[in-house]
Amino acid sequence: MRTNRLHSIVFTVLICCLALCGCEQKPDDKEPDIVTTYISLPSNIEIEEGSGIKLVLAGTTNIKKDDSIILRTVANQDIPCLLTGLKDASFLEFAIPEGTVSGTYKVYVSRASINHYVGTTNLTILKALNVEPAPGTTVYGIITCDGKGVPGVLVSDGVDIVKTDADGIYQLASQKKWQYVFIIIPSGYEVPFQGILPEFHAALSADSSTPERKDFELIKTDNDNFTLFVCGDMHLAKRNNDLQQFASVAVTLKEAMSKASGKTYCLTLGDMTWDLYWYSNVYTFPQYLETANSNLSGAKVFHTMGNHDNDMNSVGDFNKAFRYTRDIAPTFYSFNLGKIHFIVLDNIDYNNVGTGDALRSEYVLDYTAEQMAWLQKDLSYVDKGTPVIITSHAPLSRPNGATTYNDKYMSGADSAGEANMADFISAVAGYDVHFLSGHTHNLFHRRHNDKLAEHNEGAICATWWWSGKETPGLHLSQDGTPGGFGVWEFSGKNIKYSYRSAGHDEKYQFRAYDMNEVKKVVTTDAGGGNSKFNEYVTAMSAYPANTILVNVWDYDDDWKVVITENGKELAVTKDYAYDPAHIMALTAPRCKATSSPNFLTAKWPHFFKAKATSPNSTITVKVTDRNGKEFTEVMNRPKQFTLADYKNK
Repeated sequence: MRTNRLHSIVFTVLICCLALCGCEQKPDDKEPDIVTTYISLPSNIEIEEGSGIKLVLAGTTNIKKDDSIILRTVANQDIPCLLTGLKDASFLEFAIPEGTVSGTYKVYVSRASINHYVGTTNLTILKALNVEPAPGTTVYGIITCDGKGVPGVLVSDGVDIVKTDADGIYQLASQKKWQYVFIIIPSGYEVPFQGILPEFHAALSADSSTPERKDFELIKTDNDNFTLFVCGDMHLAKRNNDLQQFASVAVTLKEAMSKASGKTYCLTLGDMTWDLYWYSNVYTFPQYLETANSNLSGAKVFHTMGNHDNDMNSVGDFNKAFRYTRDIAPTFYSFNLGKIHFIVLDNIDYNNVGTGDALRSEYVLDYTAEQMAWLQKDLSYVDKGTPVIITSHAPLSRPNGATTYNDKYMSGADSAGEANMADFISAVAGYDVHFLSGHTHNLFHRRHNDKLAEHNEGAICATWWWSGKETPGLHLSQDGTPGGFGVWEFSGKNIKYSYRSAGHDEKYQFRAYDMNEVKKVVTTDAGGGNSKFNEYVTAMSAYPANTILVNVWDYDDDWKVVITENGKELAVTKDYAYDPAHIMALTAPRCKATSSPNFLTAKWPHFFKAKATSPNSTITVKVTDRNGKEFTEVMNRPKQFTLADYKNK
């Protein structure tokens, strides 16, 4: 009984205590929690030294004036920041302590030693400028090298071009149409690289009337002598074993770069990705950059945009290119390396084209009026004694015979100011121009006049990676050109160029076929009876007995091809032909696999033929390139036609 009475007394005391507590603090009097989800934290923030940060609030946060902001570094060091302004449901401001450096920070609101996470941001702290932007200026900044402003550097928003002043400061009265700003890298300088990407451009985010500051850094360098590796269509899409095949191509590319003289750079020619697989294979520009950075670590890569780098989920040329301009580069820009001026343009025009895969091929080939107006401004700063390299994804023209071309290939211009091939050639008249392109996945060189040479530079992916998938080790484009890259060597204003086949050394410059033996292999049975394949059988059968066929993929008019039989020179003629190795490596298995095959062997003009007098004679093929290098094959006939002879070494 005594124990029960004690329990009763204790219980009564507890009830009284709770009642008393309830009288002193009601549940409604509890301090409300901080709500960080209403704090709008940009992923990137730029401020000047000594300035604070202002964050917009989307609702009531319950933050007090005596709370603080914590910036936590990637090394988990906390930097307390003082709240300097607070207007609930509107904005908050806080000061950055002196000595804080640019970097990635986690942001917290701190109260009573408890941190409330807001988010993560990349903070860039800019040097204070002793300049007040002029009226109308919407983009401004400073170009520095070793901490000092660099005068005379050209800066553009894709419309206007201005120069930095004596202190390295530029000001643009920009309407921000293209939503980026870039510098035209001057001769004798480089820019820092983030992975493979040069940091010469910056995205704009404020509205067209709000001034925003974008600074750039230059690095003084001696690059009068350099080698440029020109990389045509890659079509990386996480299919056809393309990532593994690209890794193999990269081995040759890195080996060539390691042996090159002077500085080394790379330049793509568009279609680094394949928009058809952006979503289904989750492979867009971030994945491309991951692949390129992994396989080409240390490479410095400038980019050209291709038709397959456009987003078909967006409407019109500008919107389709927006992801590219944010992740890779502007669609048109220029830069200098050593004594050479480079101009990158985009001749894939999706103006007014809507969304959907069915409209993928609805672009036209031209240069927009905006690009042409900018091009004239850019060239006005270039001395006509300076060699100019201009790149675009699609070529100006395209072969349609052994010695003829389709000069209306780039003929999409249909509005005032737009340019087709003839308009473009007129616009660059007076300059010594080499025009580089991709798109065809084949290779040709053409001299339009004594000032303009056109170079369609082949493809990294060859036939969209199909050849190496169907016949591993044989990586060929539709014209029989091995997948590979151009090698352009610059010494001052002197230029030499050649082609390097992936998986082979630099001596691999042609293939020679004994057509008597080719005919035995390219038969109806090889293509499974497919009517498409029979077209190739017919073409091979049409060669007269004892014909020698030579594919010299990097040929131009400065090359020489000599074919002798038992020491006697034979008559050699140029041919518009199919490559037998590509027929058997890709077209045959594709024709066997499907009734409607694609990516098949194409006729191209860099072939040569001669007729021997005997099926058993010894043939010597000697090819001399534009640089005076000789390449020779002695063919003991009959020479069997087997793909194993042409596979990667």
